[in-house]
Amino acid sequence: MIDSSGLIIGGKHLPGGSGQFDVQDPASGRVVASVADADVHDATAAVDAAAAAFDDWAALAPRARSEILARAHALMLRDADELAALIASENGKSLVDARGEVVYAAEFFRWFAEEAVRTGGDYGSSPAGGTRTIVTHRPVGVAALVTPWNFPAAMATRKIAPALAAGCTVVLKPAAETPLTAIAVVRLLAEAGVPDGVVNLVPTTDAGGVVGTWLADPRVRKISFTGSTRVGQLLLKQAADRVVNASMELGGNAPFVVTADADLDAAVDGAMIAKFRGGGQACTAANRFYVHATVADEFVARFGARVSRLSVGPSDTGAEIGPLISAAAVSTITALVDDAVTAGARVAFSAPVPAEGWFLAPTILTGVPADAMILDEEIFGPVAPIVTWTDEDDLLRRVNASEAGLAAYVYAGDLGHALRLAERIDAGMVGVNRGLVSDPAAPFGGTKQSGLGREGARAGIEEFRETQYFSVAW
Repeated sequence: MIDSSGLIIGGKHLPGGSGQFDVQDPASGRVVASVADADVHDATAAVDAAAAAFDDWAALAPRARSEILARAHALMLRDADELAALIASENGKSLVDARGEVVYAAEFFRWFAEEAVRTGGDYGSSPAGGTRTIVTHRPVGVAALVTPWNFPAAMATRKIAPALAAGCTVVLKPAAETPLTAIAVVRLLAEAGVPDGVVNLVPTTDAGGVVGTWLADPRVRKISFTGSTRVGQLLLKQAADRVVNASMELGGNAPFVVTADADLDAAVDGAMIAKFRGGGQACTAANRFYVHATVADEFVARFGARVSRLSVGPSDTGAEIGPLISAAAVSTITALVDDAVTAGARVAFSAPVPAEGWFLAPTILTGVPADAMILDEEIFGPVAPIVTWTDEDDLLRRVNASEAGLAAYVYAGDLGHALRLAERIDAGMVGVNRGLVSDPAAPFGGTKQSGLGREGARAGIEEFRETQYFSVAW
């Protein structure tokens, strides 16, 4: 089994108040590690440590915080292969995808190392005269970070890096399915020079109890959550009781639009990335494909040829697509596919899968009815339902009917047309002739029920700062 530790609170590895829980390899179901299971008392102890460390960390020179984050970036790249293997063992994604995640995750440390020294502010005289206004920013305080299982490294660093750059201390709860990567990242941060208590890790199977304890604690001034819309709504209700600063990156239902004049080779390349990166288990994954009727047959043929050749299996076999995270995920998505087929859709292409493990065949569905449940649900797996369209206004009506508004993709030959379409799509991020929208230098986030706030870019650090101004008599 993989070596793992207990909770990391105040720099110490501690046992969990609720004992231990097992971490399983989704490809085989075997236990790869046992991890300390935190209870609500551990949650409070983590806040104790973060609160005790806050004043010194907030007072540390921005350049000093920057240099620590830069070292963390270098250390992640040094250990990229080991971290990728760890991600593959607990998440199941292919080693290629896992290593790509590590590089992407490390980049948040580099980006926010650079942002840490750009503190900003303003100065001016009042319109009436007689005073000067000085505007500055300060860290919001202890930040509670809650991350999902699908990107166990990147979702942690995307939150930790801006919080530390801003001067906050943090308590982190990783997903119970994938705590091992978070343990490794926190260890690397300690090696990089992060002082004890600045980053505290609390793995648990009692997510509601731990996070609820944090939200009830007056020392916790920030909640940053990535996960389902349903859970995000519950956390927002709890945060409202104390008016806790909240950032929410929630569910998606990304449309992938192909116009009549699109470069189909480029569109298929983009579709392979947007749909099958991480086995489709991403909030930004293309969820529903709208292909112009005049090119639909050709697009499906080219897309299907690529999908049929995908290799599916455990990461140690070199497969391109790994398992889903759980048997329940396989059952849920299978039910969506069965419902669509019953309603008239057809399985046009699929790839073979192993007989054992939590695998689901990469699948293309054609003839999907407009009211099929699979178009309204976030699939979170390697299934691509395809719908044809001819009228652009009707297309946009269908695209924007979803309550989710995280990501979208548009492929069109005329760039001006592509941008005009993108501007009419109600989503926080649109990939234009590109199958990837995530970038540490860009503001990641959505509209409608896909969340509040932004991660990455300059906006990412502002989520962990409060504005303060001084009115100075002159």
